[in-house]
Amino acid sequence: MPQEPSPEAVSQFVERFASVMANSGVPFMSARVMGRMLVSPTGTMTAAELAESLQISQPAVSGAVRQLIQVAFISRERIPGSRKDHYRIRDDVFAAMLERRNNALGDWEASTRSGADLFGADTDVGRRLGEAADFFNFIRDDLDRMIKNWRSEHPPTP
Repeated sequence: MPQEPSPEAVSQFVERFASVMANSGVPFMSARVMGRMLVSPTGTMTAAELAESLQISQPAVSGAVRQLIQVAFISRERIPGSRKDHYRIRDDVFAAMLERRNNALGDWEASTRSGADLFGADTDVGRRLGEAADFFNFIRDDLDRMIKNWRSEHPPTP
């Protein structure tokens, strides 16, 4: 049976995870909260627990959880009998985040396609915008298939 990692090892993991995510464009404080939430045994934590475990201020937690709620990484809930908000990692979190990003690719495609139409397909600008639209469509379709495949191979647990 694996031994439970030390608090120091958990903290080091969270910081390494946050650095990787921050290098990919996730705000650093949100990345730290993501990492800490991922290693929470229950998948839920209060703002006070996050602040204490990450040694950050309540306002820093507030900003990070607001951003993570917006990108559907966590949800806010109330536990009966508690007056505190609890934050929970959403089910299927990474597929849901990519699905949300994939929906944005549809908007990018529509926007660049309208630009290509505006400038005309036979102009340099129109060709450039048309190629961008085709690229966004290609990626969106491919990512949509991958998310569907993931979900068919990893059905939700009851």
